[in-house]
Amino acid sequence: MPQQNAYDAVIIGAGIGGLVCGCYLARAGMKVLICEQHYKPGGYCTSFKRQGFTFDAAAHCFGGYRDGSLGKIFEDLGVDKKIEIKKIDPSNIIITPDYKVSFWTDLDKTIKDFQTVFPDESNNIKDFFYFLLNPNKNYFARIRSWTFKNLFDSYFNNDKLKAVLSFSLLANGGLSPSQVSAFMGSIILKEFLLDGGYYPDRGMQALPDALVEILKEHGSELRLSCLVKKIKVKDNKVTGVILETGEYISSKYVISNCDARQTFSKLLEKKIVGQDFLNKINNMLPSLSMFVLYLGLDRYFDKLPEPGTNAWFMLHYDIDKICHSGEEGDFQNIDGYMIHVSPAPNQKSLLAFAIAPFKNKRYWENNKKRWLESFIRIIEKYSIPELTKYIVYKDAATPYTLYRYTLNYKGAAYGWAYIPSQLAVPDLRKPSFIQNFYLSGHWTTLGMGIPGVVYIGHDTAKLILKKEKH
Repeated sequence: MPQQNAYDAVIIGAGIGGLVCGCYLARAGMKVLICEQHYKPGGYCTSFKRQGFTFDAAAHCFGGYRDGSLGKIFEDLGVDKKIEIKKIDPSNIIITPDYKVSFWTDLDKTIKDFQTVFPDESNNIKDFFYFLLNPNKNYFARIRSWTFKNLFDSYFNNDKLKAVLSFSLLANGGLSPSQVSAFMGSIILKEFLLDGGYYPDRGMQALPDALVEILKEHGSELRLSCLVKKIKVKDNKVTGVILETGEYISSKYVISNCDARQTFSKLLEKKIVGQDFLNKINNMLPSLSMFVLYLGLDRYFDKLPEPGTNAWFMLHYDIDKICHSGEEGDFQNIDGYMIHVSPAPNQKSLLAFAIAPFKNKRYWENNKKRWLESFIRIIEKYSIPELTKYIVYKDAATPYTLYRYTLNYKGAAYGWAYIPSQLAVPDLRKPSFIQNFYLSGHWTTLGMGIPGVVYIGHDTAKLILKKEKH
């Protein structure tokens, strides 16, 4: 096959992890091409406009900017010089039938809020939150098989307190505490809630757009509406990719920042991957998906949550029931959801989401409108009275919509489900059976959310650059 193009690295997918990886490789002098099947970069971290309103498609804020590696990486790449990143305070509020608790920038203020609502757990709350801030990594190694429920139960006795904290795990990880690993649950609470609420001043699309600018400033390329159909391998070493158009692009390295099932089952040949590994992939569980509601309002009004703050509403304390209803997909009984009013200047847009099952294309074609109208009625009844009279635009993304725009398996919101057995799975980062081939992003089982994929993108680039030096 004749060589038409030559690159040092081809990255499949312009999600945040792929963009960060590409920027670091390009800055080191490598010639990089990022291929993205969507018409804009960012993956779940994109924005779109409808009838004068701008909506964040899925990701609506990020955490870990102050206390994690994300801030250091953005500063190192110069992202902070291209966009202004605001901190919303409080970042999150959890509202139940009896309580309202907030997560503030000041950790002691957050602890005091929780202690006021749950005075019987006062000392345990302080101990637990400071543990999250500075966890002992050796401790997590010893409790690798623990779920977060095991960790909760070792600190708390109050079931309502455990339910309140559990709901944030369900909403940010797509799993109940009886399912999610203790290690990953701790990261979720620390990054999303104890150091959460960061937002680009011009909306979430500004973040991938800034990374694309940096990529191009270092002489590399992004191709949009560019679907990769095959990863070519010769003598167990990648040689490049074939696009949907039939064009062959040769490359020394290939990095897949897309769905791992698609990577191993469709982009690579079965004889290269091997049936045993395919069986392992096919038996892994994805995280749940989301139903995302987009509302354009004619004005702000006093019953709305504070712009930028994530308001989490749980209508009862049975977390397993909330999780089960989300898995089953009962649009008449959405009993846990998040509402986020855009903090972007002059934007009167509201985003709400609830966990939902993937089902299939036909189901969502037939039921999208029912979910949309039912969700609005539930929000109006329990959270924002008279909401309907302010709505001038309404639409929604179903789990199938999320799949269609990102090709994430079953529209998974967070990649693989972070159950203990699916943490740091071998060969999902650097497959041992293919040379010069890497995966990045949340399907590696090494991290989730924007902080997680930024870290993995950076670390994947480090692995490649280290190899280049030898």
